[in-house]
Amino acid sequence: MPRRERNKFVKRGQIIEILIEDYAFGGKGIGRIRNEHGEFVVFVPNTLPGQLVKAQVKKSSKKYAECKLFEVLQPSEDEISMPYQDIPGAPYMQLPIEKQHAYKKQSTLELFKRIGKIVDIEHKFDEFISSPHTFHYRNKMEYGFSAIGYDRELKTDVDEFTLGFKRRGTWWCGDNLNNDSGLFDTELETNLKKIKTYCEQTGLAPWHAPRKEGFFRYFVVRKSYKTNKLLFNLVTTSHELSKFDLNKFSAFLLDLFGKRVAGFLHTINDEIGDRTIATTGSINLIYGKDKIVEELLGLNFEISIKSFFQTNPKCAEKLYSKVVDYALENKEAIDNTVVLDLFCGTGTIGQIIANKATNTKIVGVDIVASAIDDAKENAKRNNIEGLQFYAADVGKFLNEHPEYINKIRTIILDPARAGIAPKTLKKIINLNAERLVYVSCNPATQARDTEQLMLAGYQLKKISLVDQFPHTAHIETVVLFEK
Repeated sequence: MPRRERNKFVKRGQIIEILIEDYAFGGKGIGRIRNEHGEFVVFVPNTLPGQLVKAQVKKSSKKYAECKLFEVLQPSEDEISMPYQDIPGAPYMQLPIEKQHAYKKQSTLELFKRIGKIVDIEHKFDEFISSPHTFHYRNKMEYGFSAIGYDRELKTDVDEFTLGFKRRGTWWCGDNLNNDSGLFDTELETNLKKIKTYCEQTGLAPWHAPRKEGFFRYFVVRKSYKTNKLLFNLVTTSHELSKFDLNKFSAFLLDLFGKRVAGFLHTINDEIGDRTIATTGSINLIYGKDKIVEELLGLNFEISIKSFFQTNPKCAEKLYSKVVDYALENKEAIDNTVVLDLFCGTGTIGQIIANKATNTKIVGVDIVASAIDDAKENAKRNNIEGLQFYAADVGKFLNEHPEYINKIRTIILDPARAGIAPKTLKKIINLNAERLVYVSCNPATQARDTEQLMLAGYQLKKISLVDQFPHTAHIETVVLFEK
C-alpha cells in the first residue's frame, strides 16, 4: 500500500501567518502559500481580502487547507474604525456595509452557478434587501460566564471572573464585554460590567470549561422592539444555589433597568454540554412575566425565553414581505386554495399570507412541538382563521396525507441550515405544486436542492438576498420556483 504523501505546504495543528487575497461564500477568506512545490490554497473563515492573519491549520489535503482564525495581525485597507468593542459574532464590523453587501451578493450568486448549475443567475436576480438597522438590530443575546479570561494587552489567557463572549478560536476562554458591541442594546451592554461585578462579589464561581464546574453559566437577554422591554434569564448550576439570593438579584436588575424589565427567569443547568437550556434543567419565573410581545407586519407574537423567533425582527418584516410578494404574485393561484407552509416554525409566514389572501387555508408543519404551540397561540391572538398547524416531521406528514398530491398550487419552504433531506425533497416534488417559495438561511444547501428541483421540471424564476445579519457572513435567500 503506497505511503500517504506528506503535505509539502502545511501540517495539521501548525500555526501560520497568511495574507488573505480573495473572499469565498460563507465568509471564508482565501490565502495562498507559494513555494518551490507550487501554489497551495488556505481557507480562513471570518476574514477579508487584504488582512494579514494568524491562523491554525485544522484540516489539510493535497489541494487546500482549512484553518481556524486566531487573530487579525493587520487590517485590510477597506476597514474603518468603529466605536464598538470587537466580538467574534461580528467579524466584519470594520468593513463598510456596502462592501459587505458586495461580497455577499457576488459569493452567493457564484454558489448558485457552481452548485445549482444556474448559469444565468444574474438574470434571475431580483433584489438585495439590506437590514433597516445596521447596528443594534438583534433581539436576543447570550453572554457566557467563564473562570478563564483573556488579557488583551498581554495577549494571553488569565484566571479571572469574566462575563461576555468566548475568545475567538477558543472553547475554554472568555473575553469580558466592557462596552457596547454594536449588535444588541446599548443600555444593557454598557451595564453588563456592573452585572459581572455583582455576581463576582457573591464569591460564587463562574463556569470553568476545562474542569466542567462552577455556579454561574449564562446570562441571556431577550428584547422587544415593540415595547422596548427586556426579559432576563440567569443560567446557573444547582451547586451552591442556596448561597445565591435570586430575589435580591432581581431587585438589582430592576434598579439598573427600571420599567424596561419585563421579567426575570432562573434556569438550572447541571449538564456539562455547552448550551444555555439543559434538556433536564428547570426554568422558574422569579419576577414579572415569562414572555414579551413583538410585532411583525401588524401582527403580534408572544415570545418566551425558549421560543424560536427571528433575531432581527425589523429585517424579518422585509424578508417575510418578499416571501409574501412571491407567494401572492399570482394571487388567483392562492385565493380559495390550500397553501402548505413546510418547516413553518412559529407560523409567521402562514399567518401573514392568511391575512392577505381570500378564503385560503394554510397548513403549517414543523417538527418542533413548542414552535407549533406558539404558532397556534399567535394565530388565536391575531384572530386569523383558516390555519391548521401540525407538530410532525415534514416527510412523515406528507406520507400520512396523500390527499395533498396534485391539490396544492403553492408551497412555502423554510428549512433549517441543513436544507431539505433528499427523501423529503422527493415527497415535496411528488406533490406536483405549481410554485415553490423557498426561504433559506444557508444558500449552499439551497443551491444543492435547486439542482434537484430543476431536474424535476421546476424553473428558478427569481432570487432575492436579505441581509438579516449585518457584520457577519450570513445571508438569507428567497427563491421562487415555478413548473
